[in-house]
Amino acid sequence: MPSIDSTRAGCYDETMEIIRSRNLRDRVVTIAAVVLPLAVAAVLVPFRTTLPSTVAVLLLVTVVVAVAANGQRVAGLLAAISAAAWFDFFLTQPYERFAITHREDIETTVLLVAVGAAVTELAVRGRRHKSVAKTEAGYLVAIRTTADLVASGASSTDVISLVRRQLTELLTLRECRFQRGRLGGLPTFDSDGNVLWAGSTWDVDRVGLPADPIELRAMCNNRALGRFVLTFEPGSRPGELPRQVAVILANQAGDALSREQQFSSGRRGYATN
Repeated sequence: MPSIDSTRAGCYDETMEIIRSRNLRDRVVTIAAVVLPLAVAAVLVPFRTTLPSTVAVLLLVTVVVAVAANGQRVAGLLAAISAAAWFDFFLTQPYERFAITHREDIETTVLLVAVGAAVTELAVRGRRHKSVAKTEAGYLVAIRTTADLVASGASSTDVISLVRRQLTELLTLRECRFQRGRLGGLPTFDSDGNVLWAGSTWDVDRVGLPADPIELRAMCNNRALGRFVLTFEPGSRPGELPRQVAVILANQAGDALSREQQFSSGRRGYATN
């Protein structure tokens, strides 16, 4: 059975490969956003005197839709602008000039840009919802992985080590360390993921996190058994959901610590008897 470390390393490598592939795809799609409308418009040049402009526009819109469905917002907008520009240059009179003399062609060009922008926005929102769903699924996997490790009877050291790695990845931390028996003196995450400092709640969404490291307590049955000290990158503004997931992960470490303490107390009581 593979170890937790090897499993986590495999997940990290897979995640980095996905990111590299996504970045490469975005670069390719951005180039295609400029080149493909030009190529389609150029192919239609021999037919421009007989081909209805509506057909040419539909073909160019198809290109914009394809780009928007596979790239970022910038790529979709570039495709829309490129399609409108080359439609003007190649397919409207006067030909091979960036000028339009007919009102219908002006309206068609404007409509082409508007449709392209609308399609791009719809595609971006669709991908955003998909990304959110994948991210939330990743949170559930992290919680389940830690819960399974705790349930397996693993040592608190192993659970804490896993949670430290998970917190570092989840919150994009510069550093994460665990301390037993030390509490207070730092800003603190409460049970809902809010940041408490100097007796008040810190507005993370508006001003970001405090400059100091933040304490995340490992709780069990309303008792703190230690704390994770989180050092964030400057300007970090983790969302409410990842902060709440971080609290759950820390409390799972608290469960492991509590179970270990109970086991040690039971062994001492048995030895005394």
